[in-house]
Amino acid sequence: MIIVTGGAGFIGSNIVHQLNARGISDILVVDDLTDGRKCLNLNDANIVDYLDKDDFLSRIRVGLDFGPVEAVFHQGACSSTTEWDGRFVMQVNYEYSKALLEWCSATDTPFIYASSASVYGMGPTFREAREFEQPLNMYAYSKFLFDCHLRRIMHTCEAQVCGLRYFNVYGPREQHKESMASVAYHFYNQLRDCGRVRLFEGSDGYGPGEQERDFIHVDDIVAVNLWLFEHPEISGIFNVGTGRAQSFNDVAHAAVKWHGSGGIDFIPFPEHLKGRYQSYTQADMQALRAAGYEREFIPVETGVPRYLDWLKDRKL
Repeated sequence: MIIVTGGAGFIGSNIVHQLNARGISDILVVDDLTDGRKCLNLNDANIVDYLDKDDFLSRIRVGLDFGPVEAVFHQGACSSTTEWDGRFVMQVNYEYSKALLEWCSATDTPFIYASSASVYGMGPTFREAREFEQPLNMYAYSKFLFDCHLRRIMHTCEAQVCGLRYFNVYGPREQHKESMASVAYHFYNQLRDCGRVRLFEGSDGYGPGEQERDFIHVDDIVAVNLWLFEHPEISGIFNVGTGRAQSFNDVAHAAVKWHGSGGIDFIPFPEHLKGRYQSYTQADMQALRAAGYEREFIPVETGVPRYLDWLKDRKL
């Protein structure tokens, strides 16, 4: 069996689908389906069972035997960067992850979990080392603190443990995320509704729409997860980006080109994001490459139209 927490969510459901593509359906999905729309991410997937995240936590805390578990892909979290209920975020992201890591260590189960590039704050260096980490919100802090916890105990872990610091992910099955969905998703809706896309005006010395992020297609995120699954001898904390910063304008132009017409409108930069906004991210990919990962990453110019085709085909 393979366990995927957050398995009905954005990245988790894509992992489930790619496991299915490899002929694997003995999958236990763990999630919180309070928002039942997430079930649509799995309505064409094959799994063996589902558990609510709280039920699953209760069972692992009493040492329930799930039988042979090949790996745990821990993708479940409160991913809202605007959530300031610190007690809630730390329970869901930090304490939950600690409990699951403890269970995986006790059962000698490989543990591959989602961290986040948000741990680097404003940057400008995005390398997996403490001196470059300064989270700016509760979500980022919860991810950062768990990475720190892992660093302290990594030498005691006999089974594989990998933390993956995802950069700006876009692609299929994120529609339930609404305001937290990628700019590519929002551009698709804006083009459909009014034929134009909206971007922030300049900030932090960047011109309108020229803020840069390391935009990575979810297919690349899944590929790294499954590559690590195939290489259980590899452990560590790794960035997962393309290693190339591209501007929001690049994403907008790719979307407008796909649409065949339209333009860009620039809107005032929100006051509440000033001082808390990553105007630039670019993953340092040396660690993952040194571990042996060789696959090339999908550029925005290819990934965005591929994603928008997917949305159009499904009439989303």
